[in-house]
Amino acid sequence: MQRERLEGLNGHKGGVVWFTGLPGSGKTTIANRVQEKLLELGIRCVVLDGDQLRKGLNRDLGFSETDRLENLRRAAQVAQLFVEAGSFVLAPFITPTDSCRAVVKSFFKTEDYSELYVKCALDSCVRRDPKGMYSLALEGELPDFTGVSAPYEPPVEPDIVIDTECVELQPCVDTLVDFVQSRLQ
Repeated sequence: MQRERLEGLNGHKGGVVWFTGLPGSGKTTIANRVQEKLLELGIRCVVLDGDQLRKGLNRDLGFSETDRLENLRRAAQVAQLFVEAGSFVLAPFITPTDSCRAVVKSFFKTEDYSELYVKCALDSCVRRDPKGMYSLALEGELPDFTGVSAPYEPPVEPDIVIDTECVELQPCVDTLVDFVQSRLQ
């Protein structure tokens, strides 16, 4: 009942687009640009950024498989709270395996959840290396790094795929804005 009331005040439904993709594929960049556009359109939207959560709520977690799953579980719980408050959430997290994505998805009603695969080949992500993490991982200084020393499983049936290797940023943003708007009706 409270959710419907909040969605009525917002003028749109709540929901989440959960991003998955290799580090450096463009997840957060796209999420931030999409948020700007959605806010301009009057859509209450929040970006849950993994780096920001690791500075606060998840600062006690490392990068072991167990800690990664707990990081995602906490992030999904926070996202679910925003959805229940009638907001739309953009959640750019690596979410490297099908089993991790299944845990995340279990927090949401089917109609509230969409999975976005930000597709980009590993060699392109390594070339981009926006945070210098691939360099460290390839030198052996950063263990358990997704795509280098830890696995990444591309999703089998995502709801939407954005290929950042072949498509410029603005068309990627426009595609996702259109997708979100279709989910809000």
